[in-house]
Amino acid sequence: MNLREILKTVRPLTIVGNADTEIAGVKIDSRQVKPGYLFVAMKGTQVDGHQFIARAVELGASAILCEDLPETTVDGITYVQVESTEEAVGPVATLFHGDPTSRLKLVGVTGTNGKTTIATLLYDMFRQFGHKCGLLSTVCNYIDGEAVAATHTTPDAIELNELLERMVQAGCEYVFMECSSHAIAQKRIGGLKFAGGLFTNLTRDHLDYHKTVENYRNAKKQFFDQLPKGSFAITNTDDKNGLFMVQNTKAQVKTYSIRQMADFRARIIECHFEGMYLEIDGHEVGVQFIGRFNVSNLLCVYGAAVMLGKQPEDVLVAMSTLKSVNGRLDPIRSPEGFTAVVDYAHTPDALENVLKAIHEVLDGKGKVITVCGAGGNRDKGKRPLMAQEAVKQSDRVIITSDNPRFEEPQDIINDMLAGLDAKQMKKVVSIVDRREAIRTACMMAEKGDVILIAGKGHEDYQEIKGVKHHFDDHEVVRECFAK
Repeated sequence: MNLREILKTVRPLTIVGNADTEIAGVKIDSRQVKPGYLFVAMKGTQVDGHQFIARAVELGASAILCEDLPETTVDGITYVQVESTEEAVGPVATLFHGDPTSRLKLVGVTGTNGKTTIATLLYDMFRQFGHKCGLLSTVCNYIDGEAVAATHTTPDAIELNELLERMVQAGCEYVFMECSSHAIAQKRIGGLKFAGGLFTNLTRDHLDYHKTVENYRNAKKQFFDQLPKGSFAITNTDDKNGLFMVQNTKAQVKTYSIRQMADFRARIIECHFEGMYLEIDGHEVGVQFIGRFNVSNLLCVYGAAVMLGKQPEDVLVAMSTLKSVNGRLDPIRSPEGFTAVVDYAHTPDALENVLKAIHEVLDGKGKVITVCGAGGNRDKGKRPLMAQEAVKQSDRVIITSDNPRFEEPQDIINDMLAGLDAKQMKKVVSIVDRREAIRTACMMAEKGDVILIAGKGHEDYQEIKGVKHHFDDHEVVRECFAK
């Protein structure tokens, strides 16, 4: 594609060289540059891409998109200076890949918790309806039935448009996508056209990046502010930020709630570990999920499907067959009659919701033993809050390692324990080795009890000092049960 064509949606400050050069590819990682490519120099949070302009030229880049022109330029290379490469990269990637979202119905899901569940269930449901669909999620990306490994909740703008273009080529009609706060703030979704946006909830998370809850909240709101006229926005009015999110949107607004009047409403009729019986908008339906937060997730799925033109009765029939996403409230029964539940809960609010769901089913007829930790090199402020939440709703708590990354596991555990007083500490033990912590919980449990193993869910690794070691909570539980 011609560089001048690619630059149609950006405002260059300066162009040095030939703007009519042909571009064979676009990359923000200099290591991926090939002859004829456009290299976009991004000022990232960790590394400044401008440092790698010379390397990109060595590898054959024919054009450079940058904020700061190099002191010396190379003959035959075109340099395009813009005010913000972060702002420009989305529209550039969209144009280069043929504006894929103009040929798809793209629905984005944002919020602290529930994004993966909602996006995945919509993907599963619409495939049941006979549509080819794409999924962009934390667990895995899918181009119809083809799995593509996910490295981030939301890929960078170039990878994202590459995936979306492949979805168009595969004949996909719908794409369901998690939109993380990082991706929104960093303009990774810039240039995309959304048919709809969904808001789940907002609690403390990612403050290592956003610094304040207000910044985090405003990043989420930005997504709805940018939705185009003719799209829809569905928001959770049970969350205090639900209406705030959509107050400036051009989209058609719909609400959902399990507590108050809303466009889409639900209530629990019956609940047990195998699932729930619900009433949604006056219709009764059995689902294979537990917990009030999952009622909220399912209601959001229902609302989105209806807004995408499906009949409510058909949506409810499809909903009754859907299964939980991997690592989200996954129950594993032991031969001794107790249950281990593996869940991704890694924020205070998510931990609270999962423990409440467990208590709703137990109804006082068994103990709850919680195994949890907190990730390294992330928001330290939530660590004591997570320990407090675990102690509040558990009979015993084992604080252990999660993904320590580049921190010492014991330091993270100490941060969690610092949130507990002497009385609370009587319920708690700390075991650095996660495998040993899970084994200990299994030895403590008796018939009728529930062990919650929180924090990692679908992940099959532990990240330690920059290396991912294989570790799957599900596998460890089954090993314990087999002994």
